[in-house]
Amino acid sequence: MTADRTPAITLDHATARLGGHTVWSDVSLRIERGEFVAVLGPNGAGKSTLLKVILGTLPLAGGTASVLEAPARRANPRIGYLPQRRTFDASMRVRGIDLVRLGLDGTRWGVPLPRSRRGRAAGTAARIEEALASVGASGYARRPIGELSGGEQQRLLIAQALVGQPDLLLLDEPLDSLDLPNQLSAARLVNDICRQRGVTVLLVAHDVNPLLPYIDRVIYFAAGAALTGPVEEVVNTDSLTRLYGVPIEVLRTARGRLVVVGQPEPPAHHSDRHAH
Repeated sequence: MTADRTPAITLDHATARLGGHTVWSDVSLRIERGEFVAVLGPNGAGKSTLLKVILGTLPLAGGTASVLEAPARRANPRIGYLPQRRTFDASMRVRGIDLVRLGLDGTRWGVPLPRSRRGRAAGTAARIEEALASVGASGYARRPIGELSGGEQQRLLIAQALVGQPDLLLLDEPLDSLDLPNQLSAARLVNDICRQRGVTVLLVAHDVNPLLPYIDRVIYFAAGAALTGPVEEVVNTDSLTRLYGVPIEVLRTARGRLVVVGQPEPPAHHSDRHAH
């Protein structure tokens, strides 16, 4: 964690609604600059909704949200964003480097940004190469994206989110669809980015275990509410039982993995997931 104690994100008694239904309410939290925070909870509990609020695409129904010391707003260039897992057809011929370049023109926001002026081309190329090097993708970035493995594709997508040199990085389930070795590799990569660059990271995940060696804190959404704090203070039997309002048991295996037992079914009236 960096020495800068200026908050990157604050929510004060925040309430989020989707489709006329309350996803979560009265959520207050503070994320410091340079923290690596995992966002946990069952499907439909509001993990991706939190990212929508931070991105400014979903106004709060109540309370306030501050992002990098300003109200949340759309197309904030200081935020890098990796949506939920994209799929690439094996026949797709777009090169990895071209995918990363999209991170500089605002395509991921759906809002075009001004094109680089002549004379900036070299600087743009340097930023792309720096982003590729930071995720260890330089060696295969000029190959068609469809020919690459899932782990290689995910590194390129992280590079796309990083190429704008953001202060805040939002990653929505980047470990999904990856096998365990690639999950561990991606978690280590994101931690390196956080620590070496001082980038604040929020990573939405279903499984906290690959992240345990690296994260500073967790935000756990369930039953329309949220808990935040160090893993050992949040992901335990007593805390999650209070949050869910039903008996929950948290077990730790001999290998140190956390297993949450007794989670109720997620709500059926809404989904906070982005469309694929």
